Amino acid sequence: MLFQVLDNKKECHAVYCDHKLHKDYDTLDLTHTWAPSLHFDDKKECALIWASGQNLDSLCPENLREQWQILNERARAFIKSFQSAKIKLENICFYDAVPKRFLLEYYDLKNKITQSVFDGYEKPGNYDFMYDLFFLTKKIQARDLNLNYKNLNLSYEKIRKNIGKIKNSCSSISYDPWKTSTGRLTTTKNSFPILTLNKELRSVVQPHNDVFVELDFNAAELRVLFALLEQNQPDGDIHSWINKNIFDDKYDRDTAKKKVFSWLYNPKAKNKKLNNFLNREKIYEKYYKNGAVKTPYGRNITVPEEKAVNFLIQSTTSDMFLTSAIEIDKMLENKKSFLSFCIHDSLVIDFAKEDKSMLQQLIKCFSNTRFGHFKTNLSFGRDFGRMRKII
Repeated sequence: MLFQVLDNKKECHAVYCDHKLHKDYDTLDLTHTWAPSLHFDDKKECALIWASGQNLDSLCPENLREQWQILNERARAFIKSFQSAKIKLENICFYDAVPKRFLLEYYDLKNKITQSVFDGYEKPGNYDFMYDLFFLTKKIQARDLNLNYKNLNLSYEKIRKNIGKIKNSCSSISYDPWKTSTGRLTTTKNSFPILTLNKELRSVVQPHNDVFVELDFNAAELRVLFALLEQNQPDGDIHSWINKNIFDDKYDRDTAKKKVFSWLYNPKAKNKKLNNFLNREKIYEKYYKNGAVKTPYGRNITVPEEKAVNFLIQSTTSDMFLTSAIEIDKMLENKKSFLSFCIHDSLVIDFAKEDKSMLQQLIKCFSNTRFGHFKTNLSFGRDFGRMRKII
């Protein structure tokens, strides 16, 4: 049965379905809706995920658009009136403060837009993953960062010049899991700019608990390349391994790293030693068909041939990392420690000393990917600007 949640606050349980408002209902009878909600333990079919994150305005059928705009304006008018009356929405259930007739009209139309998505779109192959990722991003967004400006040394001009960037932003992180075709997370316009935060400003972010713990894969993209080519994973640092086993220790680590990436992502680049061991042509044969790459995680990305390997590896690496992040978040359920944020291919845990017995389990969970065990780097820090690599 198609339904809509009227308010996502935990204490607000009303739903709209079957042309009525209900506070007493069987959750198993409710199957299809607009977006995931914390009110339900079982997975529902959500049009937001079917439509890859598009909003209701863009999905509204043309014949319903005028009515939808009118109802949205009325909804905004209600919210504005609450603000004028100094009524805080976080303290009430929205549906208790507006006329029932409006609720019936609004959510009936939302049901119609939602149904049009299910009628016109196919369910994505990575639905379950995106469902879990949606919840992870919302959990991160719900927690304000612990920002301490006293950690910054304002005698440095670069810090003074850029500090406005964080002072004028929100204190929480809002990720958009749909904006990039590869699936890499970006932040929304009003988010705290964690993905683009200057290194000099990172110390402003400190844990609520005792310490930050950062986990990231050693050379994640190269390890994914090895996996896609069904090559065994080197145990140690992969760049040092390549320098020794492919380049015969001819270069230092950084030079070997640059040579690999300049060859890997430039299809015109030639390097006989690298290609003999890491055959790019096998990637095209297996994953690039009819102008698109199909990743092991079920994404179909339309991309020019010269960018196919780049998009395939970046997307696969991102989904592999986010899968591990979701599992880490589940492990930390009901613990004092929590997943604070993700930056590209590393996750940062706001870690409490009382959970120290879990640390090895967390590393093991993060390292165990669908491609086997990946070497994981571990760092600690009293704030995000002073992270110290341990392993």
